[in-house]
Amino acid sequence: MEHTDSGTGRALLALHGGMGGYDQSWLLARALLGDRPDFRTLGLSRPGYLGTAQSLGRTPQAQADLYAGLLDTLGIERSLVAAVSAGGPSAIHFALRHPDRCVGLILVSAATGSLETAAEFLARLRMLRWISRIPGVLPLLRRRALRDPLVNARRNIPDRALAGRTLAHPLAGPLLRAVLASTLHQTARRLPGTITDTRHYRAMPELAFAQLTVPVLVMHGDADPVVPLGHGQRALAAPRATALILRGGGHMALFSHLDQVRIAVGNFLAGLDARG
Repeated sequence: MEHTDSGTGRALLALHGGMGGYDQSWLLARALLGDRPDFRTLGLSRPGYLGTAQSLGRTPQAQADLYAGLLDTLGIERSLVAAVSAGGPSAIHFALRHPDRCVGLILVSAATGSLETAAEFLARLRMLRWISRIPGVLPLLRRRALRDPLVNARRNIPDRALAGRTLAHPLAGPLLRAVLASTLHQTARRLPGTITDTRHYRAMPELAFAQLTVPVLVMHGDADPVVPLGHGQRALAAPRATALILRGGGHMALFSHLDQVRIAVGNFLAGLDARG
């Protein structure tokens, strides 16, 4: 299973969303933890993304078991798990199926149940599948996106002022730029997993949040057009869940509201430390 492995200390398993890969998992960990020296960060490519074969796990349950196998291989007994967007279901199944291996869950704008993918996103997927077959087109689009980051950012953060503030933020800006640029790099290798996720999530059975035994931090924007706030609210059925609703936040609230996110994560980790 393709992954990055950096740092020393407590383990954090980071799981990307659609059109992601190990690079975006690593960026998720950076957004949540910054430069904290006390974490060993594993940034995964979930099955169907970049260098991890789709055949290793087509369902969130199979992917959750794959994560447990990776921890076994690396000699890691327990890990904190963080997931964004489409990474949510497999993260939740990991906590349900392997509770003794999961220290806690951090869910950011995460899908937590049946999700009908927006028509606009499906149309973009079809376009990317088509143009990825034409040599030179995606690199050209990537160069254009890098030249005008505000135009690129506003596809995900429509509010011009909020997009501008996010790009100007000394920490969030570089992270947002990196995530947006990554989707136009090795695009064809990100599509199989994205398409599998969208098909599977359309009819995903309800998740057993009431059976979750680990602490859960839910962070979700109340203006998320991709994964609506109801997904975050559903996760609050977990007995040990706490929530941060990011007011005015869309699907990129991780970056547009980074300061609030960092404070919430710090408090969540302090709570885990206090429980031992």
